[in-house]
Amino acid sequence: MLPTDSTKKLSFNRCIGDGDLVIVYERHDSMKAVKVCQSSVLQNRFGVFKHSDWIGKPFGSKVFSNKGGFVYLLAPTPELWTLVLSHRTQILYIADISFVIMYLEIVPGCLVLESGTGSGSLTTSLARAVAPTGHVYTFDFHEQRAASAREDFERTGVSSLVTVGVRDIQGEGFPDEFSGLADSIFLDLPQPWLTIPSAGKMLKQDGILCSFSPCIEQVQRSCESLRSNFTDIRTFEILLRTYEVRQGKVDSLPHKRKKHSNEVSNEQDNQSTAAVMARPCGETRGHTGYLTFARLKCLSLRA
Repeated sequence: MLPTDSTKKLSFNRCIGDGDLVIVYERHDSMKAVKVCQSSVLQNRFGVFKHSDWIGKPFGSKVFSNKGGFVYLLAPTPELWTLVLSHRTQILYIADISFVIMYLEIVPGCLVLESGTGSGSLTTSLARAVAPTGHVYTFDFHEQRAASAREDFERTGVSSLVTVGVRDIQGEGFPDEFSGLADSIFLDLPQPWLTIPSAGKMLKQDGILCSFSPCIEQVQRSCESLRSNFTDIRTFEILLRTYEVRQGKVDSLPHKRKKHSNEVSNEQDNQSTAAVMARPCGETRGHTGYLTFARLKCLSLRA
């Protein structure tokens, strides 16, 4: 994502260096993550691109191949990383991620707990949201998946802000060391209601929990469990509709020409005019899941 220094502050390098991760933008539906190496080349349908030509150029540069084709070299922001990362599990996309960060009230300095890590799509955005002084502790029961996530966080430059643990949160709950310290908690589990009692103990007073579930039956059981120690329980379904905006030609309505002295009669003429057109994207993404938010009750209200 963004290179980091030893003080855990995100420091964006404007120019590409040897060893950096870049997002190679070929077209709106074709991007890939590439690690820059002085001696390497990238080959695609547009030709051969030498990595050595990229070094020293600012992110966002347009670079050309040996055939005259071109690509753009973009900084690996969390938004772009979500679009190119390896899908080890079903991931959250930008619409859900932005909503989660807003409703969990995540700001720099927050301590956030997450289970499970999965492909790390949300985790990367959480890390940027808590930077430079906060931290994300994310857990996954699958050891290999957790190891792959660590590698990705190293690649994207957020490893100083994220700690990946291997733990069955659904069966064991969160570690006691976080008791009363978490500002926010995110759950992406098949049976989140089993973890809610543990999550309640981890949250600070007035802390917020979010549970992501693909099925409404999971939401119902989670809400039943939340009612004892949580308040302000809300569930949302984010439906995103994107539009394609392009310039094209449209036929204008027939109209009559002005009559001149040398014209015998009026004539009708169809003309095409350039216009910017917008239409719904043919690949509109539908239902991803339900987001349930709840705020921990104050001790006086739980008595």
